[in-house]
Amino acid sequence: MILNDKRIKIFTATTAGISLLLLLFWLLYDPTQHFFVYTPGMDKLTDSVGVKSNEDVKIGENFKQFESYTSALTEKWPGFRGANHDNILNTTYPINENWAAKPLKIVWTVETGEGHAAPAIYNGLVYFIDYDEKDKADVLKCFSLETGKELWRRWYSVHVKRNHGMSRTIPAVNEKYVVTMGPRCHVMCVERLTGNLLWGIDLEKQYKTETPLWYTGQCPIIDNDVAIIAVGGSLLMIGVDCKTGKVLWETPNPENRKMSHSSILPLTISGKKMYIYPSIGSVLGVSAEPADAGKLLWEISDWAPSVIAPMPVYLGNNRIFVTGGYGAGGAVIQILESNRNFSAKLVEKFGPHEGLASEQQTPIVFNGKIYGISPKDAGSNRNQFICYNTTDVKTPVWQSGKEHRYGLGPYMMLNDKFLILSDEGVLTMISAKANGFELINEKKMLEGQDAWGPFAFADGYLILRDSKKIYCVDLK
Repeated sequence: MILNDKRIKIFTATTAGISLLLLLFWLLYDPTQHFFVYTPGMDKLTDSVGVKSNEDVKIGENFKQFESYTSALTEKWPGFRGANHDNILNTTYPINENWAAKPLKIVWTVETGEGHAAPAIYNGLVYFIDYDEKDKADVLKCFSLETGKELWRRWYSVHVKRNHGMSRTIPAVNEKYVVTMGPRCHVMCVERLTGNLLWGIDLEKQYKTETPLWYTGQCPIIDNDVAIIAVGGSLLMIGVDCKTGKVLWETPNPENRKMSHSSILPLTISGKKMYIYPSIGSVLGVSAEPADAGKLLWEISDWAPSVIAPMPVYLGNNRIFVTGGYGAGGAVIQILESNRNFSAKLVEKFGPHEGLASEQQTPIVFNGKIYGISPKDAGSNRNQFICYNTTDVKTPVWQSGKEHRYGLGPYMMLNDKFLILSDEGVLTMISAKANGFELINEKKMLEGQDAWGPFAFADGYLILRDSKKIYCVDLK
C-alpha cells in the first residue's frame, strides 16, 4: 500500500513537471521568429523551385539524327491554336462521326517528360519541345505524323525542377524555321527540315526576364520570318530575324510589365496590324507594321490579374475578350482610334460566376458566338461548355448542363464539330450548332491524368496528350 502511494506521488509530480514545461514553452515560444516581411519579387521561380538563374546554358548545343523521312502530307497546324490562332480548322479529310460503328484508333504514342507542351505539325512532320528529366535538358524533337518515329532531336542542358509539369509551350513553325520557347525562357530557332541551329536567346540573362511561376506558357509566333517574343524584362517585346538572330525591333518596358503565361495575338484593328499581349500588369498592343514596328500603340491596366494563361480573342467591332483564372473572371476591352492614334478602354469586367471565363484554355469565336469551358469557381456553371453571343458574354445562349462537365483540357472546332478532351482523357464530339448543346460521340481515350495539352490536327490525325504521353488518333 505504501509502495503504491509512492508511485502515485512520483507519477503526479512527473505529470505536473511536464505540464509546467509545456506551459512555459507555450508562453515563451515565438512561432513567428522565422517569419519575414514579404516584398515583391521574393516569389521568383528561380528561388522557389531551386533552379539556377546564373546557369550558363548553351542553347541548341547538341543534335542527333535518327533517320531520313519524306511525307506526301500537306496540311498544317503550325503553332498554338493553328494557322489563324483561332483553334478552328476546316479539313478536306472526311471525319469519323460514328465512333460506335468505327471505334477510334490510336496510331502511335510517344512518352514525354512531365508537362503540358503540345506539338505543331507541318507537312507530315511533328515538332515538339520536351523536358528530359534524366538528362536535364530541353529537347526539340521532330517525328513522323504517320508513324510516330523520331527523326531528329536538338537539345541543351538546363536545370528545371518539377512544378505542376515542366514544358508547356508549342513551337512556331513555317516553311523554313522552327522557333521554340523552353520552360525557363530559352528561345531557340532551327531550320525546319534539318534541325540545324540558327540562334538562341536566354531571356533570363539577356533581358532580365522573370520566368513565370509555373514556367513559360508563352508560345512564340513567326510573322514574315520574324519571331515575335513578349520579353517582360528590360524590354516589353522584340522581333527577331529567324535567319540571322538579329533583333530587328524592340519595345521599351518603362512600367516593368512581367511575362504572363499567355501568348501574343496578331490582329488588325482599324486597318492597323498589331500584336496584342496580356502581360502581368496590363493588356497592351504593339505595332506589327514595318514603318513603326515595336511601337507601343496602347496599354490598359484596368484589368490586370496576377495569373493569365488564355490568349486574347477578337469579338469584332474593335473589341477583345480577355480572361484569367483564380477568380480573375473575364473582361471586354474596346480599342479606340483617332487620327491613327490608339487607346483602349475597359467596357466591362466580371467574375467567373457572372459571365464567360476560362482558367487555362482559350475560348473559340465563330459566327458571332463565343464558346468556352467555365472554371471551377463559376458557381452552378462550373466546368460546363457554354455558348455566348459575342455582343453579350454574360448571358448564355446555351450550356452543356450539369450532366456534361469538363475541366482544364483542350477544345477545338473541326469543320462543324467541337472536340473536347476532359482532364481524365475522355474525348467528346459535339455539334457546333448555335441553338443548343448536342452530344455526338464520347469515348475514354487516355489512361493518364491532367490531359491539358492543346490539340493539334492535320491530314486526318488528331494529336492529344496527358501529363506523360502524346497520342496520335486517326479521325479519318
